[in-house]
Amino acid sequence: MSNMNAFSGRRFDPIKMTAEDVDVSDIAHALSLLCRGGGHLRYFYSVAQHCINCAGEAEARGFSRRKQLACLIHDGSEAYISDIIRPVKIYLDNYVEIEDRILAKVFARFGLSDLSEEEGRCWKNIDDEILVYEQKFLMVGKEDLELPKLASVPDVSERNWREVEAEYKELLLRLAE
Repeated sequence: MSNMNAFSGRRFDPIKMTAEDVDVSDIAHALSLLCRGGGHLRYFYSVAQHCINCAGEAEARGFSRRKQLACLIHDGSEAYISDIIRPVKIYLDNYVEIEDRILAKVFARFGLSDLSEEEGRCWKNIDDEILVYEQKFLMVGKEDLELPKLASVPDVSERNWREVEAEYKELLLRLAE
């Protein structure tokens, strides 16, 4: 059986998914329950909270709503196929291909299929900078990392996943208007 059961009740093959299969509730729910760093953190910190921080950084830099939205949904594929840590992901060409295909559907669902190279670099740079911030405060042995210059102060506190889910969903709906 190649169909998945999404939180919304939708059933579809994630390898053949369409933009219409992408659901705000599925993304917000799944990402709020998915821990960053493969779970190797001081406490639970979700992919959704990371994405909220990325969008917040884009907003603090005065970037357009479009770039903020890209920052918020840049890990949207993980709602459908989970995540693999970066040191392993680079060796899994097929995974990266699948992840990129699903992310393209997520971007299409929210009107971002025409992201320019510059807009793509924007969310990727913010993602990398927020990652360094997270490592410093959430990973054992990374306390000495030099922090990137950020325009915001990311919230890396331990939060209830339900609150993060609601915040992510509300922000996504607002940015996608």
